[in-house]
Amino acid sequence: MKIMFISLGCDKNLVDTEMMLGMLSEKGHTFTDDETQAEVIVVNTCCFIGDAKEESINTLIEMGSLKETANVKLLIAAGCLAQRYHDEIQKEIPEVDVILGTMSIDRIAEAVEQCESEQKTNYVSDINAQIVCGKKRVVTTGGHYAYLKIAEGCEKHCTYCIIPKVRGNFRSVPMEVLVQEAETLVENGVKELILVAQETTLYGKDLYGKKSLPELLKKLAKIPGLYWIRILYCYPEEITEELVEVIRTEPKVCKYLDIPIQHASDHILRRMGRRTNQAQLREKIAMLRRAMPDICLRTTLITGFPGETQEDHEELMMFVDEMEFDRLGVFTYSPEEDTPAAEFPDQIDEELKSDRQAEIMELQQEIAFDKAAEMAGRKVIVMIEGKVADENAYVGRTYKDAPNVDGLVFVNTDMDLMTGDFVPVTITGSYEYDLIGEITDENEFTE
Repeated sequence: MKIMFISLGCDKNLVDTEMMLGMLSEKGHTFTDDETQAEVIVVNTCCFIGDAKEESINTLIEMGSLKETANVKLLIAAGCLAQRYHDEIQKEIPEVDVILGTMSIDRIAEAVEQCESEQKTNYVSDINAQIVCGKKRVVTTGGHYAYLKIAEGCEKHCTYCIIPKVRGNFRSVPMEVLVQEAETLVENGVKELILVAQETTLYGKDLYGKKSLPELLKKLAKIPGLYWIRILYCYPEEITEELVEVIRTEPKVCKYLDIPIQHASDHILRRMGRRTNQAQLREKIAMLRRAMPDICLRTTLITGFPGETQEDHEELMMFVDEMEFDRLGVFTYSPEEDTPAAEFPDQIDEELKSDRQAEIMELQQEIAFDKAAEMAGRKVIVMIEGKVADENAYVGRTYKDAPNVDGLVFVNTDMDLMTGDFVPVTITGSYEYDLIGEITDENEFTE
Protein backbone atom coordinates (compact mmCIF):
# COMPACT_ATOMS: atom_id res chain seq x y z
CA MET A 1 0.00 0.00 0.00
CA LYS A 2 1.05 3.62 -0.53
CA ILE A 3 0.78 5.32 2.85
CA MET A 4 0.86 8.95 3.97
CA PHE A 5 1.67 9.92 7.57
CA ILE A 6 0.78 13.16 9.34
CA SER A 7 2.51 13.44 12.71
CA LEU A 8 1.08 16.11 15.03
CA GLY A 9 2.14 17.22 18.49
CA CYS A 10 5.43 16.62 20.27
CA ASP A 11 8.71 14.96 19.41
CA LYS A 12 7.73 11.97 21.54
CA ASN A 13 4.80 11.45 19.19
CA LEU A 14 7.21 11.75 16.27
CA VAL A 15 9.23 8.80 17.61
CA ASP A 16 6.02 6.73 17.59
CA THR A 17 5.40 7.81 14.00
CA GLU A 18 8.92 6.79 12.99
CA MET A 19 8.45 3.37 14.59
CA MET A 20 5.18 2.87 12.71
CA LEU A 21 6.94 3.85 9.47
CA GLY A 22 9.65 1.31 10.24
CA MET A 23 7.19 -1.49 10.94
CA LEU A 24 5.29 -0.77 7.73
CA SER A 25 8.44 -0.55 5.62
CA GLU A 26 9.41 -4.03 6.78
CA LYS A 27 6.09 -5.25 5.38
CA GLY A 28 6.90 -3.78 1.97
CA HIS A 29 4.63 -0.73 2.10
CA THR A 30 5.74 2.54 0.50
CA PHE A 31 5.20 6.13 1.59
CA THR A 32 4.13 9.39 0.01
CA ASP A 33 3.71 13.03 0.99
CA ASP A 34 1.10 13.50 -1.72
CA GLU A 35 -2.37 13.09 -0.27
CA THR A 36 -3.83 12.57 -3.75
CA GLN A 37 -1.63 9.48 -4.23
CA ALA A 38 -2.11 7.89 -0.80
CA GLU A 39 -4.22 4.78 -0.38
CA VAL A 40 -3.89 4.91 3.41
CA ILE A 41 -3.54 8.00 5.59
CA VAL A 42 -2.37 7.77 9.20
CA VAL A 43 -2.84 10.82 11.44
CA ASN A 44 -0.82 10.55 14.65
CA THR A 45 -2.84 12.91 16.81
CA CYS A 46 -2.24 15.11 19.84
CA CYS A 47 -4.61 16.36 22.55
CA PHE A 48 -2.24 18.01 25.03
CA ILE A 49 -3.97 21.40 24.88
CA GLY A 50 -7.12 22.73 23.24
CA ASP A 51 -5.39 24.03 20.12
CA ALA A 52 -3.68 20.67 19.56
CA LYS A 53 -6.97 18.85 19.99
CA GLU A 54 -8.66 21.14 17.47
CA GLU A 55 -5.83 20.69 14.97
CA SER A 56 -6.06 16.90 15.28
CA ILE A 57 -9.84 16.86 14.79
CA ASN A 58 -9.68 19.20 11.80
CA THR A 59 -6.91 17.13 10.21
CA LEU A 60 -8.94 13.92 10.58
CA ILE A 61 -11.98 15.58 9.01
CA GLU A 62 -9.91 17.04 6.17
CA MET A 63 -8.20 13.72 5.43
CA GLY A 64 -11.54 11.92 5.68
CA SER A 65 -12.95 14.06 2.88
CA LEU A 66 -10.29 12.66 0.53
CA LYS A 67 -12.01 9.29 0.61
CA GLU A 68 -14.55 10.77 -1.79
CA THR A 69 -12.20 12.64 -4.14
CA ALA A 70 -8.83 10.81 -4.09
CA ASN A 71 -7.42 7.28 -3.81
CA VAL A 72 -7.76 7.07 -0.03
CA LYS A 73 -9.28 3.77 1.08
CA LEU A 74 -8.35 3.77 4.76
CA LEU A 75 -8.05 6.51 7.38
CA ILE A 76 -6.29 5.64 10.64
CA ALA A 77 -6.39 7.84 13.76
CA ALA A 78 -3.44 7.10 16.05
CA GLY A 79 -1.90 8.76 19.11
CA CYS A 80 -3.19 10.68 22.11
CA LEU A 81 -6.50 11.98 20.76
CA ALA A 82 -7.29 8.47 19.49
CA GLN A 83 -6.46 7.00 22.90
CA ARG A 84 -8.49 9.48 24.90
CA TYR A 85 -11.49 10.05 22.65
CA HIS A 86 -11.82 6.78 20.73
CA ASP A 87 -15.55 6.46 21.38
CA GLU A 88 -16.22 10.05 20.34
CA ILE A 89 -14.14 9.65 17.16
CA GLN A 90 -16.10 6.58 16.16
CA LYS A 91 -19.37 8.47 16.59
CA GLU A 92 -18.46 11.93 15.32
CA ILE A 93 -15.91 11.23 12.56
CA PRO A 94 -17.27 8.19 10.69
CA GLU A 95 -14.62 8.60 7.97
CA VAL A 96 -12.07 7.16 10.43
CA ASP A 97 -11.76 3.41 9.80
CA VAL A 98 -9.21 2.38 12.44
CA ILE A 99 -8.35 3.82 15.86
CA LEU A 100 -4.89 3.05 17.21
CA GLY A 101 -4.18 3.98 20.83
CA THR A 102 -0.86 5.18 22.22
CA MET A 103 0.13 1.72 23.45
CA SER A 104 -1.01 -0.10 20.29
CA ILE A 105 1.24 1.34 17.60
CA ASP A 106 2.87 -2.08 17.11
CA ARG A 107 -0.43 -3.16 15.48
CA ILE A 108 -0.13 -0.62 12.67
CA ALA A 109 0.69 -3.23 10.02
CA GLU A 110 -2.30 -5.30 11.11
CA ALA A 111 -4.45 -2.18 10.87
CA VAL A 112 -3.30 -1.38 7.33
CA GLU A 113 -4.06 -4.94 6.24
CA GLN A 114 -7.73 -4.16 6.86
CA CYS A 115 -7.71 -1.81 3.89
CA GLU A 116 -10.01 -4.02 1.87
CA SER A 117 -12.35 -4.57 4.81
CA GLU A 118 -15.24 -2.28 5.58
CA GLN A 119 -15.20 -3.21 9.26
CA LYS A 120 -14.33 -0.43 11.71
CA THR A 121 -11.62 -1.47 14.16
CA ASN A 122 -10.54 -0.09 17.49
CA TYR A 123 -7.05 -0.96 18.80
CA VAL A 124 -6.95 0.80 22.16
CA SER A 125 -4.93 -0.89 24.89
CA ASP A 126 -4.61 0.02 28.55
CA ILE A 127 -2.49 3.16 28.91
CA ASN A 128 -0.14 1.31 31.28
CA ALA A 129 0.48 -1.53 28.85
CA GLN A 130 4.04 -2.51 27.96
CA ILE A 131 5.95 0.21 26.11
CA VAL A 132 6.39 -0.31 22.38
CA CYS A 133 10.15 0.13 21.91
CA GLY A 134 13.16 -1.24 20.11
CA LYS A 135 11.41 -1.27 16.74
CA LYS A 136 13.04 -0.35 13.44
CA ARG A 137 12.57 3.36 12.75
CA VAL A 138 12.42 5.48 9.62
CA VAL A 139 14.01 8.75 10.75
CA THR A 140 12.10 11.76 9.42
CA THR A 141 14.30 14.55 10.80
CA GLY A 142 16.82 14.62 7.93
CA GLY A 143 19.05 11.82 9.16
CA HIS A 144 21.68 13.87 11.01
CA TYR A 145 19.77 14.09 14.29
CA ALA A 146 17.09 11.94 15.90
CA TYR A 147 14.99 11.82 19.04
CA LEU A 148 15.48 8.96 21.47
CA LYS A 149 12.42 8.40 23.66
CA ILE A 150 13.73 7.01 26.93
CA ALA A 151 10.49 6.69 28.90
CA GLU A 152 6.73 6.79 28.60
CA GLY A 153 4.05 8.37 30.78
CA CYS A 154 4.24 10.47 33.94
CA GLU A 155 3.29 10.16 37.60
CA LYS A 156 3.57 13.79 38.69
CA HIS A 157 -0.14 14.54 38.06
CA CYS A 158 0.15 18.32 37.74
CA THR A 159 -3.34 19.72 38.05
CA TYR A 160 -3.44 21.08 34.48
CA CYS A 161 -1.95 18.10 32.64
CA ILE A 162 -3.72 15.25 30.85
CA ILE A 163 -0.61 13.19 30.02
CA PRO A 164 -1.06 10.55 32.78
CA LYS A 165 -4.56 9.85 31.39
CA VAL A 166 -3.37 9.26 27.82
CA ARG A 167 0.17 7.95 28.31
CA GLY A 168 -0.10 6.21 31.69
CA ASN A 169 2.32 5.97 34.58
CA PHE A 170 6.04 6.61 34.19
CA ARG A 171 7.79 3.61 32.60
CA SER A 172 11.41 3.59 31.45
CA VAL A 173 12.70 1.88 28.33
CA PRO A 174 15.37 -0.69 29.32
CA MET A 175 18.88 0.70 28.97
CA GLU A 176 20.14 -2.05 26.69
CA VAL A 177 17.26 -1.40 24.29
CA LEU A 178 18.07 2.31 24.18
CA VAL A 179 21.79 1.74 23.60
CA GLN A 180 21.06 -0.68 20.77
CA GLU A 181 18.57 1.73 19.20
CA ALA A 182 21.08 4.58 19.52
CA GLU A 183 23.84 2.48 17.91
CA THR A 184 21.57 1.67 14.98
CA LEU A 185 20.63 5.33 14.53
CA VAL A 186 24.28 6.40 14.55
CA GLU A 187 25.23 3.63 12.10
CA ASN A 188 22.63 5.16 9.77
CA GLY A 189 24.13 8.64 9.95
CA VAL A 190 22.67 10.26 13.08
CA LYS A 191 25.20 12.55 14.77
CA GLU A 192 23.01 14.13 17.46
CA LEU A 193 20.69 12.25 19.79
CA ILE A 194 18.02 14.23 21.61
CA LEU A 195 16.75 12.44 24.71
CA VAL A 196 13.04 12.93 25.31
CA ALA A 197 10.34 11.71 27.68
CA GLN A 198 7.61 13.44 29.61
CA GLU A 199 10.30 13.66 32.27
CA THR A 200 13.83 12.53 31.40
CA THR A 201 15.33 13.10 34.85
CA LEU A 202 13.45 10.19 36.46
CA TYR A 203 14.76 7.71 33.89
CA GLY A 204 15.42 4.25 35.30
CA LYS A 205 13.94 4.72 38.76
CA ASP A 206 11.16 2.21 38.03
CA LEU A 207 13.51 -0.39 36.49
CA TYR A 208 16.70 -0.01 38.50
CA GLY A 209 15.54 1.50 41.77
CA LYS A 210 17.42 4.75 41.20
CA LYS A 211 17.58 7.63 38.77
CA SER A 212 19.83 6.25 36.03
CA LEU A 213 20.06 9.02 33.44
CA PRO A 214 23.75 9.65 34.29
CA GLU A 215 24.59 6.00 33.60
CA LEU A 216 22.62 6.04 30.33
CA LEU A 217 24.46 9.18 29.20
CA LYS A 218 27.82 7.54 29.87
CA LYS A 219 26.87 4.48 27.81
CA LEU A 220 25.56 6.57 24.91
CA ALA A 221 28.69 8.74 24.96
CA LYS A 222 30.79 5.65 24.16
CA ILE A 223 29.10 5.16 20.79
CA PRO A 224 31.61 5.94 18.00
CA GLY A 225 30.39 8.49 15.49
CA LEU A 226 27.97 10.19 17.88
CA TYR A 227 28.89 13.85 18.42
CA TRP A 228 26.13 15.47 20.50
CA ILE A 229 23.70 14.23 23.14
CA ARG A 230 21.01 16.73 24.14
CA ILE A 231 18.60 16.35 27.08
CA LEU A 232 15.08 17.79 27.06
CA TYR A 233 12.33 18.02 29.70
CA CYS A 234 14.24 17.87 32.99
CA TYR A 235 12.04 18.56 36.00
CA PRO A 236 14.11 20.82 38.30
CA GLU A 237 13.46 18.89 41.50
CA GLU A 238 14.91 15.71 39.97
CA ILE A 239 18.20 17.21 38.71
CA THR A 240 20.97 15.66 40.81
CA GLU A 241 24.59 16.61 41.35
CA GLU A 242 25.55 13.30 39.69
CA LEU A 243 23.65 14.28 36.54
CA VAL A 244 25.22 17.76 36.54
CA GLU A 245 28.68 16.24 36.87
CA VAL A 246 28.15 13.98 33.84
CA ILE A 247 26.89 16.91 31.75
CA ARG A 248 29.84 19.02 32.92
CA THR A 249 32.55 16.44 32.20
CA GLU A 250 31.30 14.42 29.22
CA PRO A 251 32.23 16.28 26.01
CA LYS A 252 29.48 14.68 23.92
CA VAL A 253 26.69 15.82 26.27
CA CYS A 254 25.59 19.34 25.33
CA LYS A 255 25.66 21.85 28.15
CA TYR A 256 21.99 22.49 27.51
CA LEU A 257 18.99 21.69 29.67
CA ASP A 258 15.29 22.17 29.05
CA ILE A 259 13.74 22.76 32.48
CA PRO A 260 9.96 23.35 32.30
CA ILE A 261 9.28 25.35 35.47
CA GLN A 262 5.77 26.61 34.42
CA HIS A 263 5.63 29.52 36.88
CA ALA A 264 7.53 31.30 39.65
CA SER A 265 4.78 32.38 42.08
CA ASP A 266 4.59 29.96 45.00
CA HIS A 267 0.82 30.49 45.08
CA ILE A 268 0.43 29.33 41.47
CA LEU A 269 3.05 26.59 41.73
CA ARG A 270 1.06 25.04 44.59
CA ARG A 271 -2.19 25.24 42.62
CA MET A 272 -0.45 23.62 39.67
CA GLY A 273 0.69 20.72 41.84
CA ARG A 274 4.33 21.40 41.08
CA ARG A 275 7.05 20.00 43.35
CA THR A 276 9.19 23.14 43.64
CA ASN A 277 8.84 26.66 44.99
CA GLN A 278 10.56 29.80 43.74
CA ALA A 279 13.40 29.60 46.25
CA GLN A 280 14.19 26.05 45.15
CA LEU A 281 14.08 27.08 41.49
CA ARG A 282 16.52 29.90 42.15
CA GLU A 283 18.82 27.55 44.03
CA LYS A 284 18.77 24.92 41.25
CA ILE A 285 19.44 27.45 38.50
CA ALA A 286 22.30 28.98 40.51
CA MET A 287 23.79 25.52 41.09
CA LEU A 288 23.68 24.71 37.37
CA ARG A 289 25.33 27.99 36.42
CA ARG A 290 28.02 27.63 39.10
CA ALA A 291 28.90 24.18 37.82
CA MET A 292 28.69 25.18 34.14
CA PRO A 293 28.90 28.93 33.46
CA ASP A 294 28.37 28.24 29.76
CA ILE A 295 25.22 26.15 30.21
CA CYS A 296 22.21 27.06 28.06
CA LEU A 297 18.93 26.94 29.98
CA ARG A 298 15.55 26.70 28.26
CA THR A 299 12.22 26.80 30.09
CA THR A 300 8.50 26.95 29.42
CA LEU A 301 5.87 28.88 31.33
CA ILE A 302 2.08 28.85 31.60
CA THR A 303 0.34 32.21 31.94
CA GLY A 304 -3.27 32.82 32.92
CA PHE A 305 -3.57 29.79 35.21
CA PRO A 306 -6.80 29.83 37.28
CA GLY A 307 -6.45 32.24 40.18
CA GLU A 308 -3.37 33.98 38.79
CA THR A 309 -3.47 37.53 40.15
CA GLN A 310 -1.74 40.58 38.77
CA GLU A 311 0.72 40.20 41.64
CA ASP A 312 1.46 36.60 40.61
CA HIS A 313 2.05 37.76 37.05
CA GLU A 314 4.36 40.56 38.12
CA GLU A 315 6.29 38.13 40.33
CA LEU A 316 6.77 35.86 37.31
CA MET A 317 7.91 38.82 35.20
CA MET A 318 10.46 39.77 37.85
CA PHE A 319 11.72 36.18 38.01
CA VAL A 320 12.15 35.99 34.21
CA ASP A 321 13.96 39.32 34.25
CA GLU A 322 16.36 38.21 36.98
CA MET A 323 17.01 34.66 35.76
CA GLU A 324 17.70 35.67 32.14
CA PHE A 325 16.93 32.29 30.61
CA ASP A 326 18.71 31.68 27.31
CA ARG A 327 15.54 30.26 25.74
CA LEU A 328 11.95 30.61 26.93
CA GLY A 329 8.49 29.79 25.64
CA VAL A 330 5.11 30.80 27.09
CA PHE A 331 1.75 29.07 26.69
CA THR A 332 -1.59 30.47 27.75
CA TYR A 333 -3.40 28.11 30.13
CA SER A 334 -5.72 25.67 28.38
CA PRO A 335 -8.39 23.99 30.56
CA GLU A 336 -8.40 20.25 29.81
CA GLU A 337 -11.27 17.90 30.57
CA ASP A 338 -10.77 15.56 33.54
CA THR A 339 -8.02 17.68 35.08
CA PRO A 340 -8.49 19.34 38.48
CA ALA A 341 -7.48 22.79 37.20
CA ALA A 342 -10.32 22.84 34.67
CA GLU A 343 -12.73 22.88 37.63
CA PHE A 344 -10.88 25.52 39.62
CA PRO A 345 -12.74 28.77 40.32
CA ASP A 346 -11.30 32.08 39.13
CA GLN A 347 -10.65 31.03 35.53
CA ILE A 348 -8.84 33.81 33.67
CA ASP A 349 -10.29 35.66 30.70
CA GLU A 350 -8.68 34.62 27.39
CA GLU A 351 -7.77 38.17 26.45
CA LEU A 352 -6.00 38.70 29.77
CA LYS A 353 -4.12 35.41 29.33
CA SER A 354 -2.89 36.56 25.92
CA ASP A 355 -1.93 40.01 27.24
CA ARG A 356 0.15 38.45 30.00
CA GLN A 357 1.75 36.02 27.55
CA ALA A 358 2.69 38.93 25.28
CA GLU A 359 4.22 40.86 28.18
CA ILE A 360 6.45 37.95 29.17
CA MET A 361 7.52 37.29 25.60
CA GLU A 362 8.34 40.96 25.05
CA LEU A 363 10.56 40.89 28.14
CA GLN A 364 12.20 37.63 27.07
CA GLN A 365 12.75 39.00 23.57
CA GLU A 366 14.91 41.78 25.01
CA ILE A 367 16.88 39.23 27.03
CA ALA A 368 17.32 36.90 24.04
CA PHE A 369 18.35 39.68 21.65
CA ASP A 370 20.94 40.94 24.15
CA LYS A 371 22.32 37.43 24.62
CA ALA A 372 22.56 36.95 20.86
CA ALA A 373 24.38 40.27 20.45
CA GLU A 374 26.84 39.25 23.20
CA MET A 375 27.88 36.25 21.10
CA ALA A 376 29.75 38.50 18.63
CA GLY A 377 33.40 37.48 18.51
CA ARG A 378 32.77 34.07 20.06
CA LYS A 379 34.12 31.00 18.31
CA VAL A 380 31.69 28.08 18.32
CA ILE A 381 31.12 24.70 16.71
CA VAL A 382 28.10 24.65 14.39
CA MET A 383 26.21 21.65 13.05
CA ILE A 384 25.18 22.39 9.46
CA GLU A 385 21.46 21.93 8.78
CA GLY A 386 21.28 22.97 5.12
CA LYS A 387 22.18 25.55 2.49
CA VAL A 388 20.57 28.95 2.05
CA ALA A 389 19.06 29.05 -1.44
CA ASP A 390 20.96 31.15 -4.00
CA GLU A 391 23.54 32.35 -1.46
CA ASN A 392 27.03 31.31 -0.37
CA ALA A 393 25.73 30.58 3.08
CA TYR A 394 24.54 27.69 5.20
CA VAL A 395 22.24 27.45 8.19
CA GLY A 396 23.15 25.52 11.31
CA ARG A 397 22.87 25.22 15.09
CA THR A 398 25.19 25.51 18.09
CA TYR A 399 25.00 23.37 21.22
CA LYS A 400 22.65 26.05 22.57
CA ASP A 401 20.02 25.35 19.92
CA ALA A 402 17.60 22.43 19.87
CA PRO A 403 16.03 21.90 16.43
CA ASN A 404 12.75 23.65 15.62
CA VAL A 405 12.49 25.54 18.92
CA ASP A 406 15.68 27.58 19.29
CA GLY A 407 17.76 29.90 17.13
CA LEU A 408 19.92 29.33 14.05
CA VAL A 409 23.37 30.35 12.84
CA PHE A 410 23.78 31.64 9.29
CA VAL A 411 27.30 30.74 8.15
CA ASN A 412 28.84 32.66 5.25
CA THR A 413 31.35 30.55 3.31
CA ASP A 414 32.39 29.49 -0.19
CA MET A 415 33.10 25.97 1.05
CA ASP A 416 30.97 23.01 0.04
CA LEU A 417 29.38 21.65 3.19
CA MET A 418 26.99 18.77 3.88
CA THR A 419 24.08 18.55 6.28
CA GLY A 420 25.41 17.10 9.51
CA ASP A 421 28.92 18.55 9.14
CA PHE A 422 30.43 20.19 12.21
CA VAL A 423 32.40 23.35 11.44
CA PRO A 424 34.27 26.01 13.48
CA VAL A 425 32.55 29.39 13.19
CA THR A 426 33.35 32.88 14.44
CA ILE A 427 30.18 34.80 15.26
CA THR A 428 30.24 38.18 13.52
CA GLY A 429 26.79 39.49 14.42
CA SER A 430 23.19 38.69 15.19
CA TYR A 431 19.70 39.31 13.91
CA GLU A 432 17.01 39.01 16.58
CA TYR A 433 17.21 35.40 17.85
CA ASP A 434 19.62 34.18 15.16
CA LEU A 435 23.38 34.51 14.78
CA ILE A 436 25.57 35.30 11.77
CA GLY A 437 29.09 33.94 11.40
CA GLU A 438 31.87 32.78 9.14
CA ILE A 439 34.10 29.72 8.96
CA THR A 440 37.27 30.11 10.98
CA ASP A 441 40.53 28.18 10.71
CA GLU A 442 41.40 28.60 14.36
CA ASN A 443 41.61 25.45 16.46
CA GLU A 444 40.68 26.88 19.83
CA PHE A 445 37.17 27.82 20.75
CA THR A 446 35.54 29.66 23.57
CA GLU A 447 32.61 27.25 23.95
